[in-house]
Amino acid sequence: MAISHKMKGFSEKSSWIRKMFEEGAKMKAQHGVENVFDFSLGNPDVPPPPQFYDVISEIAADKSPGLHAYMPNGGYPWVRQALAARMSAEQGVDIHHGDMLMTCGAAGALNVVMKALLNPGDEVILLAPYFVEYGFYVDNHGGVSRTVNTDDEFNLDIAAIEAAITSKTKAIIINSPNNPTGQIYSQESLNQLGEMLEIAGRKNETTIYLISDEPYRKIVYDNHEVASLCQASRNSIVLSSYSKDLSLPGERIGYLAVHPEIEDKTALLDALTLANRILGFVNAPALMQRVVAELQDVTIDSSIYTRRRDLFCQILEEAGFDFVPPKGAFYVFPKAPGGDDVAFCARLQEERILAVPGRGFGAPGFFRLAFCVADDTIARSSDAFKRARATI
Repeated sequence: MAISHKMKGFSEKSSWIRKMFEEGAKMKAQHGVENVFDFSLGNPDVPPPPQFYDVISEIAADKSPGLHAYMPNGGYPWVRQALAARMSAEQGVDIHHGDMLMTCGAAGALNVVMKALLNPGDEVILLAPYFVEYGFYVDNHGGVSRTVNTDDEFNLDIAAIEAAITSKTKAIIINSPNNPTGQIYSQESLNQLGEMLEIAGRKNETTIYLISDEPYRKIVYDNHEVASLCQASRNSIVLSSYSKDLSLPGERIGYLAVHPEIEDKTALLDALTLANRILGFVNAPALMQRVVAELQDVTIDSSIYTRRRDLFCQILEEAGFDFVPPKGAFYVFPKAPGGDDVAFCARLQEERILAVPGRGFGAPGFFRLAFCVADDTIARSSDAFKRARATI
């Protein structure tokens, strides 16, 4: 066999979103794009803000020497300074530009963090439902994933997390607003988590890092607020990207920041910077670093997603689905009628609806719907959802 046994197994394990994409291509070719309701991919369709086009045009036209050369592996200091000012306000602590790195998206940042932290066999706790790639990122660097379920409304289950901690636990990854549920963890629950991790770390004579993946921070509904990780734990690492709040997923620009009082900060930052280089990222894209530095107070028009969220929730409620309305991000995660998420997603396909089974996110019995699609697509899917639900 040409490929490794591990990659063969990974390909089979991660195939749900890919399968839906491939099925969607077939269905669209057969029935026409307008007759297929594709809610499978979390690919933002809201255009970038107008300011983005102004800034990138101006910066791209600059022909000054050295603008496209290598820079410090952690990114341009002045770019990090602009981000640090905003993050300090968000997190409620004084983050210095030296506490930050520019990365190739949030995925690049997570891999950098895992490379810097993990020894072979170290354990990382993932909270189900979780973004499917997390387990692969942990494995990339010799770690072992330990899955802990959230509660019935996808909130943190502190007791369950505490029970999963061992002497090998090195970190826990949280994602709020969450993909695929849209849940936002409260400041109170994060504070409880941080306190518990501190106590568990002392008990096991180790440091347990609290890592937050926050690409949906600016896409929230009903005046909900995204809590501060740095207020919850001094051993915290926050990472994010501009894929969602500026609708730039293809530009692969992101960042990470460590708490200014994190343990062994100098050694950790040195390791993170080295990881950024030796993993092959070298540095984040020079052009996009300069662009996002000018857009710290700019975001997409999230009212578009609010409108779609409300429409989708109305359709699902009228069809009789059981779900927790999302507080942020652009997904809804209903229970699969009958309990079999794969079987129900197959039933949805009969109605030309594409959804992703929840087992792809560590949560069988649910299915994910992404509402980063045209309003008309959501509206026209109403009868199809009713027909699918009525047969189970």
